[in-house]
Amino acid sequence: MKIAAVQMVSTPDVSRNLEAAARLVARAAGDGAQLVGLPENFCFLGRRDVDKLAVAEMPGDGPIQRALSEAARAHGVWLVGGTLPMRMDPLADRVRNTCLVFGPDGALAARYDKIHLFAFDNGREKYDEGRVLEHGSEPVSFLAGALRVGLSVCYDVRFPELYRALAFAPGQPPCDLMCVPSAFTVPTGQAHWELLLRARAVENQCYVIAPAQGGAHENGRRTWGHTMIVDPWGDVLAQHEEGEGIVTATIEAGRLTQVRAQLPALAHRRLG
Repeated sequence: MKIAAVQMVSTPDVSRNLEAAARLVARAAGDGAQLVGLPENFCFLGRRDVDKLAVAEMPGDGPIQRALSEAARAHGVWLVGGTLPMRMDPLADRVRNTCLVFGPDGALAARYDKIHLFAFDNGREKYDEGRVLEHGSEPVSFLAGALRVGLSVCYDVRFPELYRALAFAPGQPPCDLMCVPSAFTVPTGQAHWELLLRARAVENQCYVIAPAQGGAHENGRRTWGHTMIVDPWGDVLAQHEEGEGIVTATIEAGRLTQVRAQLPALAHRRLG
């Protein structure tokens, strides 16, 4: 299966972001991608964290959800819709950071609410997602054709136990692909982005797709970018450093089998 990771530089304008996402998904599908991933906050990067409350949607309907469904159906792709702000209660003052997956028929295939919420303070930059977001609690995977795909979001990549839970879900085979839509800060991205993505690929012997925000945003924020796809041996197959763009690669069943056979680490687990 050919997969594509989209890099965006999202704005505080939902309509503009949805137009950009639709254009990039169409381009990826035109390149032959059957699964396309959008970055975290693809639909909205506000000037303040609380601004996302005004554009949050309830599960099941809303302009962002409709746009994702229509794009998946129009191009016949599996669409991992980055994240959007999702309300569980119309009166709540916090929302979920939710990743929705739509199948080639436009139907909702999976939903994952980001479990780990980012906080950072280096004396110059300070950020805490927990002021506006509430965390999810359940690991989620889905089948895209014959591929088992695990879902995660950004800061989740620092918590290998989540990926182990995905890889070894009861009654399920190991994941073939892990998705990590992200909006990494520059300091943390420069230090750890590639290292963490390659580690998650190597330890779980699977492909990793990491669509990212990458560039200078209208709200004054700068994100690290470096959208990439990594193979089960930890090799970076494709990367886009900064600005809007797309990277593609092909998931090869033979490569998964080869890596898992020559170094059967998944079969050697003794804990957990």
